[in-house]
Amino acid sequence: MNMSSGNVCNVSFKSISNKIGETIHKKQLIGKGDVVAVGLSGGKDSFLLLEALVDRLRHFPFIVKIHAIHVHVNGIGYAADDEKLAGFCQTMNVPYHLVNTSADLNKDKKKSPCFVCSWARRKKLFDETRKLGCNKLALGHHADDALETMLMNMIWHGSISSMPYRLDMFNKRLTLIRPMLDLNENDVLSCTEKRKYPILHKECPYSQKTRRDEMKQLLASLETHNKHIRKNLFRSMNNICLEYLPNGINSCIHSETAVEIKAKPVNRVNPNYTQ
Repeated sequence: MNMSSGNVCNVSFKSISNKIGETIHKKQLIGKGDVVAVGLSGGKDSFLLLEALVDRLRHFPFIVKIHAIHVHVNGIGYAADDEKLAGFCQTMNVPYHLVNTSADLNKDKKKSPCFVCSWARRKKLFDETRKLGCNKLALGHHADDALETMLMNMIWHGSISSMPYRLDMFNKRLTLIRPMLDLNENDVLSCTEKRKYPILHKECPYSQKTRRDEMKQLLASLETHNKHIRKNLFRSMNNICLEYLPNGINSCIHSETAVEIKAKPVNRVNPNYTQ
């Protein structure tokens, strides 16, 4: 993974698409007979993911069906432009599905509105994915998202966990995949600025500084001391030296060279955690 640092560099769509293709092949994210749902939030990452997947699948020796799903949360005063989302999907020749859900932002005062909203979106996204008969759900998380989640889990939950490339769910009836996980945020931003996606430029009325924002600031601060900080942190998640860690490890480490450890339940941050 090329985790570039500093200023946003000039990155082409072709290079992004090729990198996503490499990740799909390396991690075996998509195979023959798969039906893939793409979570289309209306943000730059999801637009890029959908376009890149359509581009990559043209090179596959078999047909893979794709559906785009957008979840609208009622009553929050913030919504993407449905017509523009549908129009974009039409240009990609991808079926577009708009589904609605609700979120009670006042039910649990201990949870931020962002957390409650994102949880409601994710639940509805899972439901719609299964209704459409999709066995894969692709999300547009990139490497910086994974780093921020890892730091949040370590600092607030005392566990080392993050975002996997693929995760089997619901007794393997659905597999969540992240084809953009080898990309960094700067490269994604550079590419999407040139693609002119119909992104909604409107701030959510419940927007507030989140723990994820704090992790972004922390990473930026650390980067002033070591320009390779993001690359090294990402690599560390697959370079764990068990013999140099304290006793009492209570989770399984999945890698080709990992030592299998008996698992115990641990609390982890939801990848969309924003409190």
